[in-house]
Amino acid sequence: MMILTDKQYGGTADMLAKFRTTLSGVKESNSGEQWHRDLIIDALQAQISELEKDMKSYQLLKSGELTVRKPKSIKTLSMAIIQARIASGMSQAELAKTLGIEEMKLRRYEAYDYIGTNLATLIKVAHILNVNTTELFERESSSQGIFHPAWKNIDAVPWDKFPAREMIRRKWFDDPGDENLTKVTKAYFLKVAETHFELVLSRKSRYGVTSSDEYALIAWQVRILERACAWIEKWKLPEFVLDRSWLPELIALTGRPDGLLEARRLLSSKGIALIAEKHLPGTYLDGAVMFSPTDHPVIGLTLRSDRVDEFWFVLFHELGHLFLHLFGGMRYDFFDESLDDITIRGDKIEQEADEFAFNALIPEDQWEQCLSRFSLSEQAVQLDAERLKVDESILAGRIRKEQGNSTILDGLIRSGVREQLLV
Repeated sequence: MMILTDKQYGGTADMLAKFRTTLSGVKESNSGEQWHRDLIIDALQAQISELEKDMKSYQLLKSGELTVRKPKSIKTLSMAIIQARIASGMSQAELAKTLGIEEMKLRRYEAYDYIGTNLATLIKVAHILNVNTTELFERESSSQGIFHPAWKNIDAVPWDKFPAREMIRRKWFDDPGDENLTKVTKAYFLKVAETHFELVLSRKSRYGVTSSDEYALIAWQVRILERACAWIEKWKLPEFVLDRSWLPELIALTGRPDGLLEARRLLSSKGIALIAEKHLPGTYLDGAVMFSPTDHPVIGLTLRSDRVDEFWFVLFHELGHLFLHLFGGMRYDFFDESLDDITIRGDKIEQEADEFAFNALIPEDQWEQCLSRFSLSEQAVQLDAERLKVDESILAGRIRKEQGNSTILDGLIRSGVREQLLV
């Protein structure tokens, strides 16, 4: 195990001394069979060798004699920043203070190699410790479906590419008049992001339309984060716990007239902020999931479709990313475009999120028993929906997706989502 602090180094030294004493005692002892003593000696020597290696590595890092390994991938970034922190002479307490978090949280980050820590935090720590991530992200962002704006700092951002006029039209910030528009855009961005600039520079998995305006996507994300932070503060959202046991409560809301607003309240009680904001021109975004500066999950929905069934499907699709993907390793944001067409889906992660949504709303074994899948009549859908205790529009919507036909069962497709959530 890697030594992270001077205190751990001292504890390792004490342990090493005890192992050496035990080894000497075993070597000098004549009790028991020789083969048994040899096994114990081999085990002790292996343990001593490992402890000596750990201590030597820590000494070399502290002295500057050991070069910090340059991260070659996202997976090796965590080790690089831990080594860089030790080599810099910065304590865990000092780094935690710089990050604005409790020392115990930083200790937990390092103890688990930053697994489960959002990538924005990793980037921020890397910048503090002068670990260059630009080349890393330029290399990895070339993968299909991933983009990561490789900006080293705030001054490298091309602020004139953001849709400032549209942002002003939507009253995200005031019209600067004769003042420099780029300067005001940057000021708005920094006001929202504050010290968490890395949040909107973090790696994103994007599925869907490849021609979308990436600057419009980032601007939309900034707005989502601005509203999410206000929501989290206003309602004092608790810490999120990776627990799905409450999902049946959410599913039960699908048939209620006030289900949409109640869903937002339920998610808030679980530490998840649900924010609805119209997509910007040049994008085809349906939903996204990301993390706030306080590490609360944030689900953003554009409500491109005003249909109730689409709302629930997109919501559960983003919950699928949250429960299946964001805590499985280095977390990054998921941006989903054109989710209304399941025939074009090809990415494994996106297929898993689709399946999560479908099976959460209507379990597969129950779906296979639905006669309405074959009769395609409104009466059959209503009977199946009553039996499954889900809103009939959800069942009708899934049948339309499976059939690839958006013209059938029109009488069961309800709208009115935007008037409730777009405020």
